[in-house]
Amino acid sequence: MDFSLTQEQRQHVETVARFVRTMILPGILEREKGHAFPEDIIAKAWELGIMNLSIPASLKGFEVDAVTSALIIKELAYGDSGIATSVMCNDLANVVIARHGTEAQQGAFLQRFVAAPLLASFCLTEPGAGSDNMAMTSFMKKTQDGRYLLNGAKCFITNASFASQFTVFCKIGSPGGAFMACVVVPRGEGDREEVEVSPTRGRRIRLAAGGSVWTGKEEEKLGQRLSNTASVTFEDVVISPDQIIGDRRRGFQYVMDVLDYARPMVAAIGVGLARRALDLTLEYTKQRRQFNSRICDLPVARDTLVKMWKKVETAELALMKAAWLTDQGDPDRGRYASLAKNAAAEAALFCAAEGLHLHGGYGFMGEYEISKLARDAHIIDIYEGVREVQDMIIGRELV
Repeated sequence: MDFSLTQEQRQHVETVARFVRTMILPGILEREKGHAFPEDIIAKAWELGIMNLSIPASLKGFEVDAVTSALIIKELAYGDSGIATSVMCNDLANVVIARHGTEAQQGAFLQRFVAAPLLASFCLTEPGAGSDNMAMTSFMKKTQDGRYLLNGAKCFITNASFASQFTVFCKIGSPGGAFMACVVVPRGEGDREEVEVSPTRGRRIRLAAGGSVWTGKEEEKLGQRLSNTASVTFEDVVISPDQIIGDRRRGFQYVMDVLDYARPMVAAIGVGLARRALDLTLEYTKQRRQFNSRICDLPVARDTLVKMWKKVETAELALMKAAWLTDQGDPDRGRYASLAKNAAAEAALFCAAEGLHLHGGYGFMGEYEISKLARDAHIIDIYEGVREVQDMIIGRELV
């Protein structure tokens, strides 16, 4: 494994770092307080080519490797982990199509993201099925004409309010079915959107092919307020056979495949946030003086800064190994993806909390960015599998 970056990777990192400095960090706290989805930043990210990293080159997509993707997402998360989450979600939703879809499906469902700055949603989690994916009750049932009807509710769905396409995992036949399928529900020109038809269910999208997609009101979250999150309900949505990705009975395998890809990307978000917390805290403790000394020169504070740095570096090493193993198709890649995810979440939580502590009372004030990072960090320990699930995966593969 070579730790030196290629010229192309350096260019990606420099491009994203410049984008973060000029487009994201200036006014980031004001944006976050306004809870306004940063569509302008998303559009610029698309224009710069730092979105849709999994779309095949044959469609004029970027199709970059996992290591390069991790470098891009890590740098983006340094600016804001919520924006990084929304950008990454396109690949979370589309990588299964890129890997398991036919050439015709790739053209139908992925080309549109190359042509315009559209967003996609990955619809897996349900109110009664978080880490236990097989407990989901969304299902599709075959009709006499050979098509299917999709029904079910999903929650905590990134980009839901703005999505042009939904990648949905569901049971086959009934809510208690033994098999899981992956289907794609695109929004088309003939679809009609009715805003606030129901105050409790949110917006209704009447699909021209039949059925409706409801997107609930945006969730009020502790952190990552610049990433849109809402519920999605599918009501008698007509699914044709060409909307089913791969084998309709192998959806669970496809979920595992997607999560093995996604967890290093979530780890990259955690590392980016942790490094931002470290840099902010170093800057603050170098300037702030107490007891006739810079805070960073006080032994107890310096010890904390060293621990923060070690957490960041260790998490980044785990991230790079997991991404590299993903590129190699190594059979142990899932175990190391879980390790990287846990290490990055731990680094993010530790650096944000200790960074806030070293800011003292100022860290608790809303005008200091470290307070935002402390709120944002918690979701990294939760989404794409809580730490206990990652430990279960590691333990299962060890024995």
